[in-house]
Amino acid sequence: MTGQKDDEASVKKKLASKINVPEEDGFNDNPIEQVRLTVSTDDDPSLPCLTFRTWVLGLASCVLLAFVNQFFGYRNNSLYISSVSVQIVALPVGKLMAATLSTKSFRFPGTNWRFSMNPGPFNLKEHVLITIFANAGASGVYALGIITIVKAFYHRKIHIVAAFLLSQTTQMLGYGWAGLFRKYLVDSPYMWWPANLVQVSLFRALHEKEKRPKNGLTRLQFFFIVFICSFAYYIIPSYLFPSISMISVVCLIWKNSVKAQQIGSGMKGLGLGSFGFDWSTVAGFLGSPLANPVFAIVNTLAGFIIVVYIVYPIAYWMNWKDAQKFPLISSHTFDSDGQTYNISRILNEATFDIDLPSYNSYSKLYLSLFFAINYGLSFATLSSTLSHVFLFYGDTIWDMWKKTTSAVKDHVGDVHTRIMKKNYEEVPQWWFQIILVSMVALSIFACEGFDKQLQLPWWGVLMACGIALFFTLPIGIIQATTNMQPGLNVITELIIGYIYPGKPLANVSFKTYGYISMSQALGFVADFKLGHYMKIPPKSMFIVQLVGTVVASSASFATSWWLLTTVPNICNPSLLPEGSPWTCPGDDVFYNASIIWGVVGPLRMFTKQGIYPEMNWFFLIGLLAPVPVWLLSRKFPNHTWIKLINMPILFSAAGGMPPARAVNYWLWGAVGIYFNYYIYRKYKNWWARHNYILSAALDAGLAIMAVILYFTLNARDIVGPDWWGLANDDHCPLAKCPTAPGIVAKGCPVQ
Repeated sequence: MTGQKDDEASVKKKLASKINVPEEDGFNDNPIEQVRLTVSTDDDPSLPCLTFRTWVLGLASCVLLAFVNQFFGYRNNSLYISSVSVQIVALPVGKLMAATLSTKSFRFPGTNWRFSMNPGPFNLKEHVLITIFANAGASGVYALGIITIVKAFYHRKIHIVAAFLLSQTTQMLGYGWAGLFRKYLVDSPYMWWPANLVQVSLFRALHEKEKRPKNGLTRLQFFFIVFICSFAYYIIPSYLFPSISMISVVCLIWKNSVKAQQIGSGMKGLGLGSFGFDWSTVAGFLGSPLANPVFAIVNTLAGFIIVVYIVYPIAYWMNWKDAQKFPLISSHTFDSDGQTYNISRILNEATFDIDLPSYNSYSKLYLSLFFAINYGLSFATLSSTLSHVFLFYGDTIWDMWKKTTSAVKDHVGDVHTRIMKKNYEEVPQWWFQIILVSMVALSIFACEGFDKQLQLPWWGVLMACGIALFFTLPIGIIQATTNMQPGLNVITELIIGYIYPGKPLANVSFKTYGYISMSQALGFVADFKLGHYMKIPPKSMFIVQLVGTVVASSASFATSWWLLTTVPNICNPSLLPEGSPWTCPGDDVFYNASIIWGVVGPLRMFTKQGIYPEMNWFFLIGLLAPVPVWLLSRKFPNHTWIKLINMPILFSAAGGMPPARAVNYWLWGAVGIYFNYYIYRKYKNWWARHNYILSAALDAGLAIMAVILYFTLNARDIVGPDWWGLANDDHCPLAKCPTAPGIVAKGCPVQ
């Protein structure tokens, strides 16, 4: 017992001497056990942060991830490269720069400020800031979906300055909300942001000294071996044999059966018996399965199976809502005759809004039944998230909120807050306020100027900002304590759809300003909390976030504008050459959403004036669904697996379809369960050392090969060998066919 006290005293003494705070301040009194176990209380404020290495590697990774993710966003198999790849690669590169760059110091004339390209060993704080740069590049720019649908789908012009301001302001508005609430969401030890602990763990693992295991590999060696294999292999599914990405066995057997291909197609149908040999098929739409806990994977697969293989087939083959007039699974819109909805017939070309007499004389808007049910499930996801969080985490959140307000009022913090306040200057509040005021002004200018191309009036911008302001704190509390973020996209679409119907760009702009600015704010706050845990000077964190956001938004915008203006017929699969990957599956969904919520509007879709009023019942279904799970968990507290039944995940499981396909779900689930259940249980040490590194290496190798192939071959119209496997689909042409009698569709037999 005495030895334990001596050890604790020596640790406290060591910490106190290193961070230069009183001995009692170094004691880890954080109220959250997971944080106490994961986050170090050690700090060395003398470590340099904004070094030459930070700027070079940070800006390079920011631009690279922004370019790669935007580039892949337009392709058939969309791929998302997370900042984890940079987090792993930056370490050896940073150490290489520390070993090779000159240590000579340069003094700026007329000042006492000195600068060195190599101020010493590559340190943890530089590494964290480089990763924050990468986070900015990896986060994407939601507003570019608006620019894409204007240019590639509606075939209208948009001023480049208006487009650029839209992409910047929607990303930057979040700084204002983050600044207003950081005292509650960052400084409070009760707002602990669980997802950050994964990053903290990885940083600590990477910076621990590592010896090569006997008959084994270091983590860095393992990364490069997997990277090289992924890089070399991806030439097969991306260039030589694209069909290997999605193989549907049923379609290869029953080549002339519509129903068989509907059941077997992994790309356009239910995907029974479909598989693929392509990492982009595994991780393309749902993210890397290696990074997801197994309970989330099982919940997602369960929801996917219930919807796709039970609920939907029954509704479709009962021909509910004339389902058989339309493709089995499609994000497109249709008229009453089963033909693609001719949006030009109901749009006023001059004003770019709905022409009601033309709409009334043409047809109501129909969806594939799967797409309609998915909207209902999105309603249920929203309400079930609120219900689930209230029932399972309500007491915890309320208790933590009371402690948070008390801590803020009494200026009480844990050891991490005391260290930060002792060693570093806070970011002045007026920095955030200047950004907020200027971004609101620029947002109004972007919407009201340029001949009002974005259609959203000034009051719409202010209303969207008000929604974001109102929801940032409560949703931030939910995310900071439960790692769940209820989305505002449905609510924002509903509000503006009822208030200001008939204007597609006003709808998507309002959604972006209302939803994405809040989401960005919580992303900034989460990064601030990561910096808080890693003891990064707040001003350095602010500068990196600000510069990273501006640079990433600019790089993403430049990539999008370049592709939209140089790739012929981009986003138009009917006019693209065979095997072309530029099908824009995500933007296709975004475009049809702008028709549903913007042009036609929720009043003519989800009330008695439309076809789908029953979808509103999903709000009630979602609200009530978590109740029986909660009651069972209280009645049988020893059955801990009951609490793992997550109704919001179950409802949202199939929400990625489309643009995701059935084959993506099956491969994602199989790989995820294999590694995060079987490997985790049987080879836990291997999993702990290699799982996340394996994911990052597969992503990085694939991404670099795809970019090289584009610039060396695809951009010069040099396609792969002309053979059966060149087709960028699963050879199920009949899966998209309607089955109702008398409906004519291109390439389909008339029933």
